[in-house]
Amino acid sequence: MWGMHDGMGWWMVFGAVWMVLFWGAIIWLIAWAVSQFSRGGGGGSASPLDIAKQRYARGEIDRDQYEQLRKDLA
Repeated sequence: MWGMHDGMGWWMVFGAVWMVLFWGAIIWLIAWAVSQFSRGGGGGSASPLDIAKQRYARGEIDRDQYEQLRKDLA
């Protein structure tokens, strides 16, 4: 009516795009951090034979049990 909003439409679109990108990046960063921290303590890359060796070294199983596990896993 008084010419206050002439040409402001495109700036509002750019502002909305930047807002979506900003919040999307924040949500992605939080999700990434949660996934990194949640899989950090699992030690999921150890093979079953490695786990058996560790249990034998800690004394949780005796030699006969270790040998049986080793034969079963081979």
